[in-house]
Amino acid sequence: MSELQLPEVGLVLLIGVSGSGKSSFSAKHFGRFEVLSSDFFRGLVSNDETNQKVSKAAFEALEFVAGKRLEAGLFTVIDATNVQQSARQSLIEVARKYDVLASAIVLDVPIKLCFERNEQRGERRVPPPAIERQHKELKRSLKSLRREGFSRIHVLNGEEQISEAKILRHKLLIDFRDDHGPFDVIGDVHGCLDELQMLLAKLGYSIECDIEGRAVNAVHAAGRRAVFVGDLVDRGPDSAGVLRLVMGMVRQGNALAVSGNHEDKLVRALRERNVSLTHGLDQTMAQIQAEGPQFRRDVTDFCASLLSHVVLDDGNLVVAHAGLIEKYQGRASKRVRAFALYGQVTGEVDEFGLPVRYPWANDYRGKASVLFGHTPMTEVAWINNTACLDTGCVFGGELSAMRYPEREVLSVAALKKYTESGRPLESPYGPQREAGVLSIQDVTGPLRLQTSSYGTVRIGAEQAAGALETMSRFATDPRWLRYLPPTMSPAESSQRPGYLEYPDEAFAYYTKQGVTEVICEQKHMGSRAVMLLARDPERFDAAAGWLGALHTRAGRDFLDPEAEQALLSRAHRAADDCGLWEELDTDWLLLDGELLPWSLKAEALIKNTYARVGASGVAATRAAVQVLEQAADSGLDVSQLLEGARGQYDNAKAFRDAYRRYVGDKDQLRFAAFQVLATEKRTYESSDHGWHMGVAQRLAAAAPQLFIETEWVRVKLDSDEEVQRAVRWWEQLTDSGGEGMVVKPWGNLQRGSKGWIQPGIKVRGQEYLRIIYGPDYLEPQNLERLRRRATDKKRARALQEYILGLEALNLTAQDEPLWKVHQMVFGVLALESDPIDPRL
Repeated sequence: MSELQLPEVGLVLLIGVSGSGKSSFSAKHFGRFEVLSSDFFRGLVSNDETNQKVSKAAFEALEFVAGKRLEAGLFTVIDATNVQQSARQSLIEVARKYDVLASAIVLDVPIKLCFERNEQRGERRVPPPAIERQHKELKRSLKSLRREGFSRIHVLNGEEQISEAKILRHKLLIDFRDDHGPFDVIGDVHGCLDELQMLLAKLGYSIECDIEGRAVNAVHAAGRRAVFVGDLVDRGPDSAGVLRLVMGMVRQGNALAVSGNHEDKLVRALRERNVSLTHGLDQTMAQIQAEGPQFRRDVTDFCASLLSHVVLDDGNLVVAHAGLIEKYQGRASKRVRAFALYGQVTGEVDEFGLPVRYPWANDYRGKASVLFGHTPMTEVAWINNTACLDTGCVFGGELSAMRYPEREVLSVAALKKYTESGRPLESPYGPQREAGVLSIQDVTGPLRLQTSSYGTVRIGAEQAAGALETMSRFATDPRWLRYLPPTMSPAESSQRPGYLEYPDEAFAYYTKQGVTEVICEQKHMGSRAVMLLARDPERFDAAAGWLGALHTRAGRDFLDPEAEQALLSRAHRAADDCGLWEELDTDWLLLDGELLPWSLKAEALIKNTYARVGASGVAATRAAVQVLEQAADSGLDVSQLLEGARGQYDNAKAFRDAYRRYVGDKDQLRFAAFQVLATEKRTYESSDHGWHMGVAQRLAAAAPQLFIETEWVRVKLDSDEEVQRAVRWWEQLTDSGGEGMVVKPWGNLQRGSKGWIQPGIKVRGQEYLRIIYGPDYLEPQNLERLRRRATDKKRARALQEYILGLEALNLTAQDEPLWKVHQMVFGVLALESDPIDPRL
C-alpha cells in the first residue's frame, strides 16, 4: 500500500491522461468541495463540460476559485490532465501567491487502458489523438517535475498502486496550535551564554550540565518551555555554548526554536558556501570548529532544521525572528521564510549605512500575538499585539523573555558590552522624544491600545475623533490628567414588582463569577471626581506652588483655579494630619471619589431640563386633576380618568422631589473618597476595599468639613443572613431618598473564568430612577418595556475603560513618559464617545 503524505493546507495537482482515473481517485480520497474539476468549470462557463474551446475561460475561473480557497487556508485539489508544464506552472504560481505548498499526484497508467475507458464515456469521449498527445507529454513531464517547485511528488504506476493508495494529511511543521504552553519566549541571545543561564534561572529553570560542567539542558519545575526567537549565535563570547544548551533543551522537549538570520547564514558557512564571515560569524565558526567534527555536524543539522516561525496556542501566539504579518502566519513559502528571518525593509539606507526596516508592527491588526526579535530595542513594549524581545544584550543592554500567556517580561542586564552596535538601539515607540511631548499620532484612530497585563482595547476612528474634540477643547492639562474612572455598569433588570433595579441581580452576578465576598458602598448624590494631590510640582511639570488637580470623569475641571487650589490646600492638610505621605512613602496621591453637591457640575442640566420638566409636569397634571374633579362634581363618570390623572400628578411631584435632593450649596463642597488609586511606584487595585474605606474614614476624621465618610456593608455571598441584611440596608438608603449603592468585590481587582470581572455594579433606588427614566417609569407597561434594556454593551465598555484606567495608573506610578499615559486616558474618553444608552 502506498501512503501519500500531503500537507493539510496546500494545493494538490492530479496529473494524468484522460481516462487515467483522476475523477474516481478524487471522489474516493477528497471531499466534495475540495476538488476543482476542469470539466466542471468548462460546464460553468459554457453549459458543456466537453467544450474545449472555452478551456482558457474555464481555467481562469478555476484559478480564481482555487486562490480564494487557498487564501482561506482550505485544502484544494485540481482535477485536470495537468500534463503540460505551462498549465502546471500557472497553478503553482497560484500556490505561491498564497504562500502554500504545492504537491503533485501522478496517475501513470498504460495508454491502452486510457483508450478503453475513453470508449466507455459515450458523448464525453476524448479524440484518441488527444490521448496520445497527453501520454507523450506526461512521459516528458516525469523528467521535469522535480524542478518545477512541488514540495512533494507522488507517482502511482498502474491500477494496483492507484487502488491501494492511502492519503495521509499532516500538519505543517510550523503548526503547533494544539500546544498551549505555558511558554517563556526568549529574545536574541547572540552567544551570551552567561546571561542566558542567568535568565533561565530567573524564569525558574534548573540548568543541567555534562561531566565537563557545560550546560546541556534546562528544565522548569512547573513544566514550562522556552521558545527562542532566533539569533542564538554571533557577536557574543560563547556561541558554541549557547548552541549546546539550546540544542539540548530542544532535544529533551524543554524548548522550541525558530531560525534567525544569523543561523541561516551559519548553515551556509558550515556547508562551505560562499559566505562573508562578518558580524561575528568568524568567531562562531572558530568556536564550532574547536568542538570537533561531530559537534559541527550536530550544529549544521540543528540550524538547518530550524523553522521560519511557529504558530502556537490555537493560533493565538506566533513566534518569528523578525516578526510576521497576519497573512503569512501558518503559511510556507520562500517569501514567508524571508520575511520571518530578515523582516521588511523600505529600500532606503539610514545615516549609519544600514537598511531602513519597515515598521510592519505599526500596521499589524492580527488576532495572534506576535513575539519576535531581530531589531535591538531599548525596552520590551506591546505595539498592536506584537512585541520585540531583542533588548540588545550583546550590545550591553539586557536579555529579555516574555512569559506567555501571562505577558510578564523578565530581563537580566548584560555583564558587559561585547560588541558595538552598528546604530543606537531603537525605541519600540519609534523615534525618541521627550517624555512630555505629545503627538497627534498617539490619539488618531483606529488605535489598538495594548496594556501590560490586562489585554488589548481597540478604539475606532470615529471614537477617537470624538474624544479628540472633547479633550482638545474642554479637558484639563494633560500633564495632570492621569486617570479617568470607568463607566459604572448597572445591575441586570429586576423582575420584582415595582422595581427596575434591586440588589439580588448584583449579588447573583458576582456569585456566578466565583466571588465569595463583596462590599456594598453608599452611592453618594454627587459627581464622580478624581483628586490629585502633589507635594512636588516638578513631578508633574507644574509651576511652583501648584498643589494638584480636581477633575470630572470626563477630564474637565470642576472649579476655577483659585477655588480649586483652596480646596486642594485643605485636602493636603488632611493628608498631613493622617500621616498618609509617610505611610505610603510618596510625594503625590491620586484619589477616586465623588464631589458633592451634584448641582455643582449639573446646575445647567437641573435648571434647564429637570426643573422645567418638573414644573410643567406638576402644573399640567394638577390642572388636569382639577378639571376632572369639577367634571366629577357635575355628575360625569370620569373616575378612571381622574384616577389616572392623580397618579400622573403624584409621579410628577415625585420626579420634582427626586431631582431637588441633588441641589446643594456649591460653597459647601464635600469630597467622598472611596479609593486610593496610585502613589509613587505603586498602585492599589489589589488592596481590598476595607483598606480603602479605612483611608477614607481617616481623611473624613481629619477634615470633616471637606471629606465625608461613605457608609458600607461587608457581605459574604454564601450567607443568606448577611445578604438580607445588605438588602435591608439598601432599602433604608433608598427609602430615605438616597441614590442607592455600588456592589464591588471585597478583594478589588479580580479575574473570573472568562476574564476580568466588573469592578463595581450600581444598584439605584426607585425614586432616583425617576430622574433617569421619567416620572411615569414605574407604570406597569413602562416598567415592562424598560426591563428589556440591554446591559451587555455597557458592561463590555465598563471593563474596557477599567483596564485602560489601570494601565494609566501603572504607567503614572512608574513615572513612564506622559504620552504613554495620555494614550490610555484618551482611550477611556474615546470609549465614552461611543453611542450607548446613557440611562444605563
